[in-house]
Amino acid sequence: MPAELFDMELRALRRDRAFRRGGELFLLERVFEDCLDRLGLLRQGFGSALLIGCPDPAWPHRLRDFAREVAVLDPGRCFAHAAGGSCVVEDELELAAEHDLCVAVGTLDTVNDLPEALMRIRASLVPSAFFLGAIAGGDTLPQLRAAMRAADQVQGFAVPHVHPRIESAMLASLLSGAGFANPVVDVDRVQVSYEDLGRLVHDLRAMGATNILKQRPSRSMSRAARQAAIGAFAAAGQAGRTVETFEILNFAAWTPA
Repeated sequence: MPAELFDMELRALRRDRAFRRGGELFLLERVFEDCLDRLGLLRQGFGSALLIGCPDPAWPHRLRDFAREVAVLDPGRCFAHAAGGSCVVEDELELAAEHDLCVAVGTLDTVNDLPEALMRIRASLVPSAFFLGAIAGGDTLPQLRAAMRAADQVQGFAVPHVHPRIESAMLASLLSGAGFANPVVDVDRVQVSYEDLGRLVHDLRAMGATNILKQRPSRSMSRAARQAAIGAFAAAGQAGRTVETFEILNFAAWTPA
């Protein structure tokens, strides 16, 4: 297993904090709606579905339009329990091969061993099962990354602030390597206008998407560095607002017949 990049316990705590704040679902809802649309186009019913990542307890009910049974897994304890599911770390998943559908939304980009997680999901699926979902792509949060670089320049040293992401071609290759057939990856770039850096950070916290890197800074940045980040973010915009980009990799694949 590769060196651990993410702090799994902190990931669970951050998702619990997002649950208590009420969650910010505008991106995740967009992704989940896309998954439901794709399932509707298949015109196929499924017996047992596995939903990985469930920030809204209504999602399993909506997924039951396409599957008779839905089992829920989430890295956050509160999200999992609210949906009647179980807490999970995806690259440690151990399930019998009994599902013919898996929907994974918004969590696989923060596992320490994504190839292992995909293989374990593959092992939980029967032949001819459908696997779809979405993760954040490599071009996510360019304005935030630039703002953090400005802060590092003021402090005189660089520290990891933003999660590394994978590219669409790499995700397709990982799906194939995990044993999935006919992988397809589509890129959806969502642009959101923010009045300031603080509002962006507020949304990221409400999504459970702030820094969980093991090598994250051990102390808060200085006031001067914070002001440099705020200024850089504002300077990237116009008319008092800055447009930030969220790159979403929507994927779909099948298990071999």
